[in-house]
Order: sequence, then C-alpha cells, then structure tokens
Amino acid sequence: MLWKSREVHAQRAEKFRKQIVDLFKQNKQQEALLLLANHETDQLRVQIKNLQAKVQRLEEQPARLPADPVLPCHHYGPKMIALSINLARNGGLRSAESALQLFHDAYEITGEIPCWTTIRTWMQRVGVAAIDLPLEAADDWVWMADHSCQVGNDKVLVVLAVRASKMPPPGTALKHEDLHVLIVQPGTQWKTEDVAKAYEQLAKKYGVPMALVVDGAPELRDAAEVLQKQRPEMLVLNDFKHKAANIMKATVGKDEQFTKFSSLLGSTRNAVQQTELAHLRPPSSKPKSRFMNLAAILHWAAMIMWLLDHPEAKGRAGITDERFAEKLGWVREFSEEIAIWNECQDVVSAGVTFMNEQGLFRGATEALRESMGETSCSMAAEVKQRLLEFVQESERLLSEGQRLPISTEILESSFGLYKQLERQHSRGGFTSLLAAFGSLLRPVTAETVKRDLARTSVKQMRAWVTKNLGSTLTSKRQTAYKEFANAA
Repeated sequence: MLWKSREVHAQRAEKFRKQIVDLFKQNKQQEALLLLANHETDQLRVQIKNLQAKVQRLEEQPARLPADPVLPCHHYGPKMIALSINLARNGGLRSAESALQLFHDAYEITGEIPCWTTIRTWMQRVGVAAIDLPLEAADDWVWMADHSCQVGNDKVLVVLAVRASKMPPPGTALKHEDLHVLIVQPGTQWKTEDVAKAYEQLAKKYGVPMALVVDGAPELRDAAEVLQKQRPEMLVLNDFKHKAANIMKATVGKDEQFTKFSSLLGSTRNAVQQTELAHLRPPSSKPKSRFMNLAAILHWAAMIMWLLDHPEAKGRAGITDERFAEKLGWVREFSEEIAIWNECQDVVSAGVTFMNEQGLFRGATEALRESMGETSCSMAAEVKQRLLEFVQESERLLSEGQRLPISTEILESSFGLYKQLERQHSRGGFTSLLAAFGSLLRPVTAETVKRDLARTSVKQMRAWVTKNLGSTLTSKRQTAYKEFANAA
C-alpha cells in the first residue's frame, strides 16, 4: 500500500512539474508579447506627437484655396471667376462680393477678393460671348421670341433657341440651361419690319429654324414671313399662356362683376396698406398682364372669404369684426363669381402646366382635355373649349412624331432673372448690365470662363454696349442732374 501510494504521488508530482514548465514557457511568451506591445505603443505615441505637431503647424498657417493659376491679363484664376459669377447669378453683384469676404474672414484666408464691379464686367463679357457662341449644325432648332420693356420707350427683343430633339422628356418642363441665347437687342421701336430685319440677320448667322414660338404680338408673328420665304415648312406657333390670358380677358374680363371687383380691389389696396390690415393687402396686378397673373388675386379673395367665416383665425388677431367687415367685407358679395373665376383659372393653370411639361404633339388635345378635368359652370366650359380648339389647331401643323414647345414662359422667366440681377435699377430703364443677360441661363465653370473671356475682351464688350444701348436712361438722368449742378 505504501509503495502504491508513493507511485500515485510521484505521478501527480510529475504532472505538476510539467504544468509548471508549461506555465513558465507561457509566461515568457507573454512577456515577449508585452515587450512588443510596449514598443508599438511607444511608436504610436511618437506618431501621435508628430501628428499633433503637424496639426498645430497647419492651424497656425492661414487657410489656402485650391490651386487656381491666374489667367493671362487677369488678377484671378478661372475657378474664382466662375465662383464669383455663379454667386452673383443667385444673389446679386454686391451680395457676391460680401459672400466671398465672409468666407475669407471665417476661414482666415489670405488674398484679395474681386469687387462687385469686377464681377459685373466678367458677367458682361460672358454674356456677350454667349450671344456670339456658334450653334451646332442641325435642322431642328426652335426659336422663342419675346419683348421686354422697362421705364422709357426702349424694348429689348430676345430670341432663345432649343433643339426639338434635345427637349426634356415628357413630364419635364424646359429649364434655362436647355436654352441658347441668339439675340439680346434693345430698340426704341419694334415694328414688323424691324423684327423681320432681326430675324433675317439671325437666319444668316444660324440658319432658318424648324419653328418659331411667339407670344401672339403681331409684329413678332407677322415678321416670321421673312423666314418662311426661305423655309416654307417652318412653323409659327403662338404661346399657350398668352392665348389663355386673352381667352380669360374675353370671358372673365367682360364680366361686369369682375370690373367692379377689380375697382374695389385697387381701392382696398390703398386703404389697408398703412393700417393693421396691411398683411391682408391685395396683391398688385399689372394692367397689361392682369389675366396672366390672376391666380394670385383669386387666391387672395378665397383667403379673405375664409377669414370672414372664421373670426377666431389668427390672421384676424388684433382686428375688430367691425373693422374687418368695413375694409374687406365687400369680398363676400362676389363669392359666387369668385368660385366661377377660380374654376376658369383652374382650367387655365392645368393647361399651362400640361403644355409646359408635355409640349405640343399629335394627340395633345385629347390628353389636355383629360388633364383639365370636368367643369361645372358655363364660363369655365367656354374657356376650356376655346383652349382645346387652339391646341387642336396648333397640333394639326405638326407631323406625326414631332414634339415642340408651345410656351415662352421660360423666356419670360429669363427676363425675371435679369431683373433680379438689376434689383432696384430695374425700375430705371435698361443699363449696360443688359450685356450680362447671356450669363444668367446656366452656371459657368472654370472651362467656360476660359473660353468666354478669351472670346470677348473688355473692349469688345463695351463696343457691344455702345452699339446696342448708346445713352441709357440712367446716363441721361445723370447728365441732366450734372448740367443742373454746374449751372447752379
């Protein structure tokens, strides 16, 4: 028994000895791993220290803009010029300079920024270059022509172009960047022969278009005969929105109640603008384009009738019931008529949206009829029927498979871009900034800046201004004041 017990203890001791040897080996391995980890940790600490030092050096250095080599004969590179022009397109000239200064100040960027007058000159040069830019050779160009006028007797004829084969897909309206500027030409009078001469010059330069879309002005439409002599198959299409406005004028405008409503609208506008009801002031309407902007007025009238029925509304806070009824209660008298006029406007709005997004094509009449929906009053039914007849007459001119624009609304909105750039000067007649019109349709890039500034120098831009504008209304005003000051 003692011998057996001794053997058992010996085996157990041998087992423990082997475990101790294994543990010693593992301990040495762990010590080696720990040493390696400590070495790597030391290396990482050194790297972190170096990176922190590098970050500190970078923070101490002023921020720098990306590489932008200066253009020949300029103080700035094409990237800065493109950025400045795009900022001015969206926010105005002085705002572009302010935005650049704020950015430089916020990031402590060294270096000069262009002043707004420099940005103005860049836009004028890019605009003139856009007018003279050659078009790609094709026989499916469509022209859009319209006039814009401001204070004084000057009118500007603008013709834009788009290829029929490159129109946006159905359901998408034309965008400014889809268009090309052919002419921006001011003049004191635009008779048919004057417009015909402008058309003929464009035809010599770019070729006769497939179609010409005009707003219905006789001088714009009749002058197209000079083009049809060269290309008899050329189509002349009237703008849908202007046609709709004329139909509204012939229906809603002849309503005696509408005449009375318009009169009260004008007197109310003056009566409430300096009172506690100023926020309910009716929207302004231009006499010449009243029926193209009728939706805002009818929307206002619907809102006022709702407020009349809801005296607890927040829109009436601070206004007594007597005061509200005194100044705006008259709108309720036209509730039935307003509902009818609204339905007419709904028909027009549906039609304008459809034609802008779908264009003119064979089958457009039936598609438009479905888009307009049903009408519940005779006046709206008449407006709808006359619009459908107009579209049917227009689509008969097209061949199967053709799809063309039949709206100059995108051209009118380009006039809006120009007035937005002019800001308060838009009320003072056309200025030399008209040369920048061509720069407003699409964002510029560094590459297009290089191309356009190389094509059009400051001298050429000023020559264009002198040739097309001469003495502007602003310069004449300044001359008159200067003469008066010298005489005094």
